[in-house]
Amino acid sequence: MQSLYTASTGMLGMQTQIDTTANNIANVNTIGFKKSRAEFADLMYHVMEYAGTATSDVTKSPTGREVGLGVRSTAINKIFSEGSLKQTDNQLDIAITGRGFFKMELPDGTEVYSRNGAFKVDENGTIVNSDGYILIPQITVPEDATSISIGTDGIVTVVQPGQPQATQIGQINTTNFINPSGLHAMGDNLFIETDASGQPVDGIPGIDGLGTLRQGFVELSNVELVVELTDLITGQRAYDANSKIITTSDEMLQTTNNLKR
Repeated sequence: MQSLYTASTGMLGMQTQIDTTANNIANVNTIGFKKSRAEFADLMYHVMEYAGTATSDVTKSPTGREVGLGVRSTAINKIFSEGSLKQTDNQLDIAITGRGFFKMELPDGTEVYSRNGAFKVDENGTIVNSDGYILIPQITVPEDATSISIGTDGIVTVVQPGQPQATQIGQINTTNFINPSGLHAMGDNLFIETDASGQPVDGIPGIDGLGTLRQGFVELSNVELVVELTDLITGQRAYDANSKIITTSDEMLQTTNNLKR
């Protein structure tokens, strides 16, 4: 009875959707988090009769007889729509309004990318993220700096005692990809380049399609709880419906087994 196996693929598919939705909801307050969407496709069909089969010398069947064999997960797609901004008034909190990623470097030299702009300075004055990964290009804040200013174009200036004008200490660039959904998510709000994402393209914020920077803001998650809870309910109902199919198929088999009595 094929319905047993077809319904089991439906349950597995809905489990994938619910797992994806659960991860979105768990990260609703994660700075710079991008939600995911599970995508599905139907499996191959068991063809009992092709459409167009001759039914007489002059007529053909207008429709075929094909029974589907279930569903499979085809992708879990990252949605890089922009999240809302939250004002923090922290001088080292930076949000990107538009396209682009911050580039950072892991201790082993690997370049990673993130939308999380909650930066700090380490013991050397270097701008780093919460895990201590260095922002690229590297920028070091002087020890005697009294304030830091970051322009929408990424130019970083500081005010120092005894200096009549602000001093430029660096330039924050952002990086774009032709296919951000092809990036590999490694956790900690970090992404790694892959063959599917395309080559990274570095540039100055606000130029060539890159978004501008906003100092004193962070980008919140783009998860919408109403949508996720709706998806959770529909996923649960679909899972229940597929389990009912298995129960019904089992009862039909039981009925068949009882015919001899």
